[in-house]
Amino acid sequence: MKLAIVTAYPPSKVTLNEYAYHLVKHFRQNEMVTEIVLLTDKTEGAKDIAFTENGCKITVKECWAFNSYANIINVTKAINTTQPDAVLFNLQFMKFGDKKIAAALGLMLPLVCKLKNIPNVVLLHNILEEVDLGTAGFTSSKLMQKAYGFIGTVLTKLILQADTVAVTMQKYVTILEEKYKAKNVKLIPHGTFEVSNEQPTYTVPEGPLQVMTFGKFGTYKKVEAMIEAVEMVRSSTGLDLEVVIAGTDNPNVPGYLAKVQEDYKHVPQVRYTGYVEEYEVPTLFKESAVVVFPYTSTTGSSGVLHQAGSYGKAVVMPDLGDLALLVKDEGYLGEFFNPTSIPSLASAIETIVTNEAYRRALGKVNYEAATAFPMSKITEMYLDTFASIIDHKIASSDVLLNSTTH
Repeated sequence: MKLAIVTAYPPSKVTLNEYAYHLVKHFRQNEMVTEIVLLTDKTEGAKDIAFTENGCKITVKECWAFNSYANIINVTKAINTTQPDAVLFNLQFMKFGDKKIAAALGLMLPLVCKLKNIPNVVLLHNILEEVDLGTAGFTSSKLMQKAYGFIGTVLTKLILQADTVAVTMQKYVTILEEKYKAKNVKLIPHGTFEVSNEQPTYTVPEGPLQVMTFGKFGTYKKVEAMIEAVEMVRSSTGLDLEVVIAGTDNPNVPGYLAKVQEDYKHVPQVRYTGYVEEYEVPTLFKESAVVVFPYTSTTGSSGVLHQAGSYGKAVVMPDLGDLALLVKDEGYLGEFFNPTSIPSLASAIETIVTNEAYRRALGKVNYEAATAFPMSKITEMYLDTFASIIDHKIASSDVLLNSTTH
């Protein structure tokens, strides 16, 4: 199979680029895939395709740009030129832009593929029905939230024109089937990026215990409460704790972390890593005692939770929305906190950092949960889905051919 993937891709900073990197890494090692065509956004640096493992050929075509109205034309041209056997779209609603028309035009691409009879699957990482538009940073206006809801319904109907829409949580399947009467929705879990053949040691380095969070901050991911909660734990326990804030501003909130750094410059042992390169990720997680999710809302399955599990880490999570569901569905364990209460967050962190046996036990459970769905297994599920689509198209054409010949 010559497989095209429409996605942002490193060094892009557009959402889901890291996920695409790991998809490609594992697709290329599958013997069913003879070539991968990356239909990516334009970046200044070269695309990161220098994999060390043996695998198939990768062709890169930079054919779209964030907020460009021409994306639908340019990506279609690239598909026509490369002639893939199948197309996978790695999407969320703001993938092609945060301007409504640009975003909508990009999301029409699965319909274009269907009209051209090219087997296609959309991997949809979130659905607007499950996003709190206020806390997620879209809009706090009730009127605008209704408008977004209407737009979201229209865009979802567009996306559902794909041959198959894959979502990462069972709840999303249920909503799409009940609200939209969809018959082409399939659950394919998020998957775990890197799974070592060796179990983690569940140890942490000498020195201060690192309380780490990882992501793009400023909208529904805010770090002030975490800093204040760690201060409370230091005060009550006397433990040597370091706050590690790994990642960057959310593109919608430029300057957020710089302001936090200024506002909390009086707090000792707070480290800001900036953008974390792929090769730096293992060290970041391995050196952490606990991974915190200081979220006020959720917008889909959490890649960071799967990463934390793959490194055998204890986690502290808000008791809300998709994260709580994901934990239940996939078998993760952690300490939960009330996202509106700093003392609740402090208590959850303290419970883990003061009890090494409990911290290790949580890490072991999370490692088991993470290793149940390695990316190699996830990519096989996508290839099986494409095979079913292709078989169905062949059967349908045979039926059509027989009816016309008789």
